[in-house]
Amino acid sequence: MTTQVTVARNSQTGTIGHEDYSLYSSMSEEELVQLAIEQSLSEDPAEQIATQKTVTAAPTDPYCQNFYLYPWQRRAAQSGSQSQPSSSGVRRRYDGSLFSPPQPEVLDPVLSAIKEGDEEALHKMMQSGKNLAQPNKDGWLPLHDAAYYGKESCVKLLQKSYPGTIDQRTLQEETALYLATNRGNIDCMRSLLQAGAEPDISNKVRETPLYKACERKNAEAVQLLLLYNADTNHRCNRGWTALHEAVARNDLEIIDLLVKGGAKVEATNCYGITSLFVAAESGLLEALRYLAKCGADINTQASDKATALYEAAKNGHDNVVEFLLSQGADANKTNKDGFLPIHVASKKGYYEIVKMLLPVTSRTRIKRSGISPLHLAAECNRDDVLEELIEAGFDVNAILSPERARLYEDRRTSVLYFAVFNNNVYATELLLEAGANPNVDLINPLLISIRHGCLKTMKLLLDHGANIDTYIASHPTTFPATIMFSMKYLTLLKFLMDLGCDAKSCFKCRYGSGPHPPIDTRRDRHYEPQVHQEQSTVQFCEMVSAPEMNRWAGPIIDVLLDYVGNVQLCSRLKEHIDSYEGWSNIKIKAEPPRPLAHLCRIKVRSVIGKNRIALIDTLPLPGRLIRYLQYDYTQ
Repeated sequence: MTTQVTVARNSQTGTIGHEDYSLYSSMSEEELVQLAIEQSLSEDPAEQIATQKTVTAAPTDPYCQNFYLYPWQRRAAQSGSQSQPSSSGVRRRYDGSLFSPPQPEVLDPVLSAIKEGDEEALHKMMQSGKNLAQPNKDGWLPLHDAAYYGKESCVKLLQKSYPGTIDQRTLQEETALYLATNRGNIDCMRSLLQAGAEPDISNKVRETPLYKACERKNAEAVQLLLLYNADTNHRCNRGWTALHEAVARNDLEIIDLLVKGGAKVEATNCYGITSLFVAAESGLLEALRYLAKCGADINTQASDKATALYEAAKNGHDNVVEFLLSQGADANKTNKDGFLPIHVASKKGYYEIVKMLLPVTSRTRIKRSGISPLHLAAECNRDDVLEELIEAGFDVNAILSPERARLYEDRRTSVLYFAVFNNNVYATELLLEAGANPNVDLINPLLISIRHGCLKTMKLLLDHGANIDTYIASHPTTFPATIMFSMKYLTLLKFLMDLGCDAKSCFKCRYGSGPHPPIDTRRDRHYEPQVHQEQSTVQFCEMVSAPEMNRWAGPIIDVLLDYVGNVQLCSRLKEHIDSYEGWSNIKIKAEPPRPLAHLCRIKVRSVIGKNRIALIDTLPLPGRLIRYLQYDYTQ
């Protein structure tokens, strides 16, 4: 038997009656939700509101009240009636939920009248007893609003009716004149000034109307304020004057008005910066020309001793640098860090500026600074500047002063080190060909090139005399540091061995076949003061025994054995070789006597010497013998 469900609705209230609730009891939750959505979409909004009002007016008993609610409304009612939304202006969404649309903003009648410029309405309000000299929560008076919106007639009425409010400030300490100036309302400004408004009252950050007029680039407002004797030299909280602001905005008309109105061209802000300094650092050539013509100091210096020329060079303003130099700017004034304009131009890579500064910069001053422009050019990969400085005769072997070298953890000193550190092959070659010494630094640049894994840089350095057996004084070892740096890179290690690096030193162990003491694996062991230098020197067997290296021990020893004669492996090296079955052939290879042909090769290479071994292929020897001496086994 099919049961037809009918919805009986009260024709007046549109609510479900008590007698109808039984019809819903046999329906599932999903069917109820669907039914409610269909009913909601079919109802008139006004009827829905009436329904909501009926529900609100229903008995307070939750059980009875739930008979008048949809299922989801019943759950909400059971959880607390306080969560129900207000019925005022309520609308229902398609899913049955309720919401309140945003209410239109109600404007204050005074503000509405001011916005419309209706002074008659304002007059009627005052006649009815309304006090229009009462500030709002932000400290704004109707006079402030009138000045802000540019309603001159309202400004006149309000300032005449309440003359004591003409200079009254908002909570941000803004006067009506300041607000009118900020908005560019000239007529309101004129009315206020004619009524006696004070032109020099500043806001919370000490900005006067004149300062704001300069910031807005409003020449007419500036002219009007100057006509009423506004102070041209008032400073804001940063120490800036109106002239500073006008120069920063590059407005020549206003600059001219201010200077003629008594602005001091040498006035400084809290950092000791003058208006000419602002023009120079911002690259404003025309403003700079004008100020220089007015007698501004070309060599002005800020609190940090930086000159206008330094700032122009720092920011790459070629035309400004050219003009300043033509006016006699001193290129040999340093900032507080001892840097000259040529230093900062080299660092930034401003090639044309460097060329302009070269003939007017003292080499003595550069030397006294403790750093060469070459260092900065190399550090920042400014290759064109580096080339220009070398051609100009700057010393490629200039070193950093101890004070400046201490700023770097690796205590670098040479220009070459910077180039190698950056892995800049072109700069490295440029410096080496110009005569740079590769053996100056505490850490040899060759070691840095090994760390980079750059064979080209390594070869360049070795071809120009880099010490292949270099050591690090702060990290003493019994074998060359070049081997230490290349241990994990067998290709580089073999490359160094081919060029004559000292492999024999790796097999000189003070303990020999005897027992070795435990290894100190602390990272700071080299920095601790030692009573005996011998105790602080790290041996090869100790280095390869470190946890991060021991798995490479066998292959490393295998490569080194190709470049030594009869040597004795210490007990620790034997222990490492014995720890891997695959390394057993290395132990056999190390056992004396070594093959005669191999010993002859070692002897011939030692006679040739490491300085000429790279040129071994030029010797008058058979090709096969040359290949053997070079460890070239290709046919």
